[in-house]
Amino acid sequence: MKKYVLIIILLFSFVIPVEAQNPQPIKHLGFPPPRDIRPKKYRKDTTKFNPYTQDTLLHSIPFNRVYIHDKIEKEQKRADLSDGKIDTFIQFLTDTSVSALLSKSVFKDISRYKLLIENMPIAGGRDSLSENQHKIRCLTAIWELLRRYNGDSKIEPYFYINLIANMRGMLIASNENKLLEFAHSNSNLYTLDNSKLLMENAPDARAYIYAYMGKENPKMMIRRLAEFATDTFAGKIISADALIEPELIFNYATSTNAAYKNAIHRTKDPLVQAIARIADVSKAPLKALPFLSDIVSGRKSISEIDAITDNIDDFYKNLVRLKIQNDSIAENVYTKELAYRGIKNYVREMNELHESKDNIRFKCIDSLSSIDLYYLIVNGQDEIYTSSYLGTFKRLIERMKPVKGDLFLDTLHYDRFRTFIRMAANYNTLPDFLNTIEDTNRTKLLSKFIAGLQNGREDELEDAVDVADAFGSIKDSALSAFLQAKVKVNYELSYSQQSKKGMIIYSLLSRLFEGNKISGTDTGSVVASERLHLPPINKVPIKTLINDSGIVYEQVYFFGDEDGEKAYDGFIDGFKKDKNWQIKTTEYWSEIISVNGKKIVIYANLPLKEPDDENAQERLVNHLNDSNIKPTIVIHRGHSYHLPLTLSKLNKYVKIVVLGSCGGYHNLAVVLDHSPDAHIISSKQTGVMAVNEPIIKAINTTLLDGADIDWIKIWNELDDYFAKKPELQEKFADYIPPYKNLGALFIKAYRRILLDSK
Repeated sequence: MKKYVLIIILLFSFVIPVEAQNPQPIKHLGFPPPRDIRPKKYRKDTTKFNPYTQDTLLHSIPFNRVYIHDKIEKEQKRADLSDGKIDTFIQFLTDTSVSALLSKSVFKDISRYKLLIENMPIAGGRDSLSENQHKIRCLTAIWELLRRYNGDSKIEPYFYINLIANMRGMLIASNENKLLEFAHSNSNLYTLDNSKLLMENAPDARAYIYAYMGKENPKMMIRRLAEFATDTFAGKIISADALIEPELIFNYATSTNAAYKNAIHRTKDPLVQAIARIADVSKAPLKALPFLSDIVSGRKSISEIDAITDNIDDFYKNLVRLKIQNDSIAENVYTKELAYRGIKNYVREMNELHESKDNIRFKCIDSLSSIDLYYLIVNGQDEIYTSSYLGTFKRLIERMKPVKGDLFLDTLHYDRFRTFIRMAANYNTLPDFLNTIEDTNRTKLLSKFIAGLQNGREDELEDAVDVADAFGSIKDSALSAFLQAKVKVNYELSYSQQSKKGMIIYSLLSRLFEGNKISGTDTGSVVASERLHLPPINKVPIKTLINDSGIVYEQVYFFGDEDGEKAYDGFIDGFKKDKNWQIKTTEYWSEIISVNGKKIVIYANLPLKEPDDENAQERLVNHLNDSNIKPTIVIHRGHSYHLPLTLSKLNKYVKIVVLGSCGGYHNLAVVLDHSPDAHIISSKQTGVMAVNEPIIKAINTTLLDGADIDWIKIWNELDDYFAKKPELQEKFADYIPPYKNLGALFIKAYRRILLDSK
């Protein structure tokens, strides 16, 4: 009898799979108990069975995969905690719809993908071992995706929503050995980013998506060279990027990483090979790289280029030659090098010799032509002193003769001519330049100055900002009226062409020009602000500067060169002599605290010897972040080449930025990228300590009284102060108060209108 019972049990065991005999939910996955999970032939329901859409497990999960499920859930919990609440909802800023989509992707969709992977049927050609490895690979891909999300400090929600959506299709395609077809129909960044593990065993699909994206976006792909340096398709991506970023290809060619270096040297493209030869043969390869077009075309040999770069003047003049030739190869490289060499070898030398006689001070530019001097001026806009500019401009006009100004600009293909005219207007030399041009052609030039500002991308505003800044400096009423009339003409043209960018630019310029005439009074500033649809341009309410405890926090950036040390000593001495302040100094920074009036706390890093000054700044920034202190006033006390370090640390809480120098378009734009509401004080030239200190003191004195910052009042008081110091009056005149900073106002107003129109 026992024998028959045993046979019956064995028969039933054969008919019904073990998993279906005892369907047990996996508790840690949080899914409801499975319903009828038996394969189709054991169910009465004749509905077509699709394992990819099941919402319950069909089989128990092996222990070696449970571990990865746990890791995925930990990352989901980390994502859930990112907004401070455990509620399976990620609050992304104040956007409810985006938050809902992101939450669905990270929690609901990812959990479904775990089920999908576990329920995937075994594809042909895989045994149980390779099947297990395949599922581990798929689960790991999900885990890596979530780890990337949690490690991202600047999350773009739609990127991750699309990335997670793409993952489902790739998981199925991977299981069915159809990744190449999937790559063809989904040739995008999401497939590329999900391919690292999922295409590990699909070299044809991987090669296709990498090659496709390399063609579409070589700048992005070349930065991922580590992922494909040894692949055969690497050469195509390297060649495509060499046309755009030869510097980066050069860096790879000289890398200590053998895979990078070999990838470059293996590429047969003539341009890439020329870069590799420069890296291998040139005595000064970094100096030779801007002349890549000369070497590729055979105009000059590497040894000839080395001889040129060995002489300061020859080096600079030949960079100007490339600029005039308008060579497309390595254009960004030689343009940057031209600016750098002009500032380093000429502008700074003239600035440093500002107390010397002209024959000594300007000796360094004796051999330069008018065109060479033109590029010194436009490239040196952020650093050139007023007196250095005036001396250079005078020599430019002399050496330009007998060529007329308009023909001179024509030779330059009008390259950066708006910057040149804006600077001439700012330094009151525009009439001198215009006087070299016949009346009819002068009108054409000024019309060209105003026209065409609608060209280029929506966010390309440098030319328009140059026009706005120039207008703020033009004293000639007839010229001013002419330019305003041209603004109206170009607005009407933009309207007829339905150019959104053009209509916004020319409408804004018209309002900005009118507002500038009246913004010197409180009433006029209110009107100007309303016309530009901006908050008051002449005031910063103190309520926007204080934190919840009523404290104003300021941060000052100092640098470790000789000028930085002097600036720091002068800054601290001013507070030591004032009974309203007390100073505490640590290893890396000083904390200056008000003891009377409104509570103000100023943090200033110590100007330690370079590069320790940057370390001091970083430590101070970390301290402020850890203490949840958000300065609303930031002051830069360094040269223009230090400025990027300061600007990189700005944030949306900053309301006042004192640059003390470098008020050019790019710096204004970067400030407003980080701090959209900032009021900006800048100067036409390098900041002067004797001017910076009174400005900073005026701001702090106002704050100690608990009053709003009123720029018109402050500037009137400073005008009176510097009128008694004639040696500083001209330098103070170079400082632009926020309500007169037409470039910054233009950028703010343009961005606001653009945002409101979307």
